[in-house]
Amino acid sequence: MRQYSADLTPPWKKPKPVPEVAADAGLVVEELGTGFCGAVIRCEKTAQGPTVTLEDRFGKHRVFPMEPRGFLLEGRPVTLVRPTQTPVRPAPSRTASGSVAVPGARARVARAGRIYVEGRHDAELVERVWGDDLRIEGVVVEYLEGIDDLPAIVADFAPGPDARLGVLVDHLVPGSKESRIAAQVTSAHALVVGHPYIDIWEAVKPSSVGIPAWPHVPRGQDWKTGICRSLGWPENTGAAWQRILNSVHSYKDLEPPLLGRVEELIDFVTLP
Repeated sequence: MRQYSADLTPPWKKPKPVPEVAADAGLVVEELGTGFCGAVIRCEKTAQGPTVTLEDRFGKHRVFPMEPRGFLLEGRPVTLVRPTQTPVRPAPSRTASGSVAVPGARARVARAGRIYVEGRHDAELVERVWGDDLRIEGVVVEYLEGIDDLPAIVADFAPGPDARLGVLVDHLVPGSKESRIAAQVTSAHALVVGHPYIDIWEAVKPSSVGIPAWPHVPRGQDWKTGICRSLGWPENTGAAWQRILNSVHSYKDLEPPLLGRVEELIDFVTLP
């Protein structure tokens, strides 16, 4: 008498098998259900079954059951299994912003939300320090030529719960023209913040650039040209900026007021 399997699912409807991968410490995976991406910290045996703890680039830990086909490794589904040896947690490396690095992590699809910054130099500096973080979070940074038309720009973007807009403004201090323009943006889904410096150049620590301090430029003069003259640099602001940008290697080369504002914008546009 023939024996038949209790599983009557047609072969073409059965899911294809996926590889089993040992959850060794430091392995970077993405949990399929939540999209949480991080490095394996440890595996544990519980009454409900084995679990794996992941740590993301911010140092946040999440525990997940090690279910079949439950994770993505380099974009492909895998089944995590307990390693044969007790994992040893490696010392985490850091990105230029100081966040925990996630080696091999794929850039996420860009969010609908954006961060606007005032000027090309601002955008290049943000990319230099926060580029790795922004790619993992799927945040695109765009630069504005100026903020005189900021209220109209925000209205045209039409920020909402699923498309938040963050704006970084130069010289946002009480009583300034920039502060009056920023006050006109009232959407709950848009955040305008700024640093106190006349230009993003000043947000780079003088010691990193190799100068004792940023010179004072009298009002009525072009600020960047005045800086070059005072420092004895050629009056080529493009070359001067490259000199400054090349002196920035991590967040340690930037002044705290800028660091806080950029981190605030990233948190705002990535709110769940």
